[in-house]
Amino acid sequence: MNLVIKPARSLRGTVSVPGDKSISHRAVMLGALAEGTTLIENFLPGEDCLATVNCFRKLGVEISWSGQDSLRVQGCGLEGLREPEDVLDAGNSGTTMRLSLGILAGQPFFSVLTGDASLRRRPMARVVTPLVRMGARIEGRQGGNLAPLAVRGGNLKPIHYNSPVASAQVKSAVLLAGLFAGGVTSVTEPCPSRDHTERMLRHFGAKVDVSGTTVQVVGRPRLLGRKITVPGDISSAAFLMVAAAALPGSDLILQRVGINPTRSGIIDALTAMGAGVELLNPREEGGEPVAEIRVRCTGKLTGIAVGGEMIPRLIDEIPALAVAAALADGKTEIRDAAELKVKESNRISTVIEMLVSFGAAVEELPDGFLVRGRQPLKGCACRSHGDHRIALAAAVAGLLAEGETTVLDAECMDVSFPGFASVLKEIRAED
Repeated sequence: MNLVIKPARSLRGTVSVPGDKSISHRAVMLGALAEGTTLIENFLPGEDCLATVNCFRKLGVEISWSGQDSLRVQGCGLEGLREPEDVLDAGNSGTTMRLSLGILAGQPFFSVLTGDASLRRRPMARVVTPLVRMGARIEGRQGGNLAPLAVRGGNLKPIHYNSPVASAQVKSAVLLAGLFAGGVTSVTEPCPSRDHTERMLRHFGAKVDVSGTTVQVVGRPRLLGRKITVPGDISSAAFLMVAAAALPGSDLILQRVGINPTRSGIIDALTAMGAGVELLNPREEGGEPVAEIRVRCTGKLTGIAVGGEMIPRLIDEIPALAVAAALADGKTEIRDAAELKVKESNRISTVIEMLVSFGAAVEELPDGFLVRGRQPLKGCACRSHGDHRIALAAAVAGLLAEGETTVLDAECMDVSFPGFASVLKEIRAED
């Protein structure tokens, strides 16, 4: 499916974005391991999260829809998962594969995890290495670095793991495995990564302590089913935020968006660029901070430097930020972002290709890229590479470009933002 985007005059109004992808995944997984029923509202019914649902159904968990975006998970408890009769298919979802590996490492049975062609190229050794140290047996291509991965779990021992990368998926896999090990399992990162797993573990009843960049969990907790209302995904909101910040006359309110401080780097970055970003009615729901986000175009954006500890806080929003950078005065430099190379696509390469297609001036760096702003964007045909973030970034660039833009293979947007075109229609004013 191709999506045709015409330039917009401004974005105005109030709109909701889909539920947070990261939290939706974790709610299903922890609901499966809890005793009793977990009701998940505002669940993201995108392809990645549905892959998690399908995998846990194959592990014996009863999961049913109780509305268009509400799921009911009948938990099995820590000991209740059963050996799957078939291979578990994570589709294109790295979160499904890496976090499920942590849970499967603790199970006294055999299982196999695979994914689509893209996921089978993504590195898994970063998760496999600590799980093997805990006692799991995991085999796969390239010595366990690439899926398909065969897991024989059970009899785990707690460890302290010094992660070489700040990665919520690595940290979460180890903490989830730690639920099945007696004693305390801990992870130390170079800098903090998103903390949805820690927050949700506490919400379900696990004992979790955080000290600096070290997180620890006490094994063998009793997890109890909970009601979870998933906040709007700030990674999805970021694309509309960029468009509103760049289009003169825009005044956009995004409802009930998660503003977790480990994820809110896009707010800080756009504010530093000169966008008018305001948080309305900040509050906490189910252990997660949420607010309405108001974004106004206050004039020209200015280029900034982004790197270091900021990167884990906006790693998924960099494609959106790159579009803002192309329209800003001066240079925007993204560094310390080599992690982009192992996403759904090599997002350093695909972001650069996307911006160049629109006529932007971009220079590749070993761990990021440099954008020289204020080049007028020209509508074009832009490839998505099957990556939902690239497709969404191209669509936003199309709103800001001169002439018509076609996003090729745009169906991948449904991974994180089902109904994007309909949401856009609600809030846009066309020339």
